Amino acid sequence: MTAATMTPEAASPTASTDGHPGVTQARVLASEWIKLRSLRSTWFSLGAAILATIGLGILFSALRGHDAHVHHEFGIESIATSLRGIYLAQLAVGVLGVLLISGEYATGMIRATLSAVPRRVPVLIGKGVVFGTVTYVLCTVMALIAFLSGQAVLDTWGFGATLGTAGAVRAVLCAGLYLTLIGLMALGLGFAIRSTGGAIATLFGVVLVLPALSNALPTSWQNRVDKYLPLNIANTLIETHRDTNSLSTGGCIGVLVLWTAVAIAAGVIVLKRRDA
Repeated sequence: MTAATMTPEAASPTASTDGHPGVTQARVLASEWIKLRSLRSTWFSLGAAILATIGLGILFSALRGHDAHVHHEFGIESIATSLRGIYLAQLAVGVLGVLLISGEYATGMIRATLSAVPRRVPVLIGKGVVFGTVTYVLCTVMALIAFLSGQAVLDTWGFGATLGTAGAVRAVLCAGLYLTLIGLMALGLGFAIRSTGGAIATLFGVVLVLPALSNALPTSWQNRVDKYLPLNIANTLIETHRDTNSLSTGGCIGVLVLWTAVAIAAGVIVLKRRDA
């Protein structure tokens, strides 16, 4: 083919992500956005996450504030108390991350997806970017609402904080980031395992079971291991008072990104090497 006879798609290095004219990463993103907002599981899961984060934030704030008032306690973790709903919300976000891909494998729709995008990796990138963006925006907003609502309740007993309180903005932003990374970790596991039950069980094992198993370790080992587990990282990110064994905020985010990267890397390997 000469330069004079080349089509615009062939001449442009950005026209296609996989050698097929018309298949671009932008179009893959648009396709994944349509899939995400068309699934009923998206609305159910995100709705459950919203209810858990805000509802439990208000409930825990009311219970903790009343208890602290009755027992004349001071210096309670008011910021973390209003954000503890993320511990349940992470399950809903994680389930959605798995379903985004495992559902396609279960129905056979993945064959059509990979036929349209033969190089495959752009599919994972598209799902990750769309899901990650939507999750971060939504989860950060709901963390902010949970914080403001919880602090309004705590302020009834004089324990409320504001966004100007040291560590408050950091905690809200990190709560949204934590949920997003858990969701992306789940997405990677979904690509790697391809089974809804298997991927969800693996995710829950990492997030919920590993902290329990670490309690069986000798104290010196437990102190070294605990700070690198996702659930304990969440504790560190939303709390304002930390012990000397805790990681810094940057360290916590870095470790959580590493957990997520390992899951996504496993997903990429399986996606490229195994047939649909």
